[in-house]
Amino acid sequence: DVQGTDGVYGVQSKDVTFHIGREQISTVDLSSKEMVVRRDGATMATYPVSGGDSDHTTWSGIMVISERFKQTRMESSTVGLGDEYDISDVPHAQRLTTSGTFVHGNYWASTAVFGHQNTSHGCVGLHDAKGANDTSVDGYKFYESSMLGDVVIVKNSGEKTVAASNGLNGWNLSWSDWKAGSAL
Repeated sequence: DVQGTDGVYGVQSKDVTFHIGREQISTVDLSSKEMVVRRDGATMATYPVSGGDSDHTTWSGIMVISERFKQTRMESSTVGLGDEYDISDVPHAQRLTTSGTFVHGNYWASTAVFGHQNTSHGCVGLHDAKGANDTSVDGYKFYESSMLGDVVIVKNSGEKTVAASNGLNGWNLSWSDWKAGSAL
């Protein structure tokens, strides 16, 4: 008997059972160049990372993994950077924003970069291996531990907070701003 619209009422009563998955929150600190992965409150892993360089800073804020690719092509022209890069086989890519920010594996940078330098065009990079099949590298391990909907927090990036409209990033709105944008 819940009214959906004028003169239209709900006529079904139904019990639904569902389970809430585990909680995984990964915090990337681009000052220390480290990502700490916590699951259900316990630290599961700490990885050295590389974020955006001073010309291509990484968004700050709370983001959500919205797509996952074992391997994907990344072209700079798709994010407004001309022909700076075209990598056909980026391993373990997990999308954080619609504008093109990912956490992904990186096999083309020296291992010395991770944990020491921010060298990317705005993504968060983890050491990885070409082919996306080496189970010993951090990119593989993080990808295997993650799933759609996992939260990734980026701090100390030198960039402003990602807009709520740039992916599943409404977490960055205050409660009053969230309510102001509500259909209610």
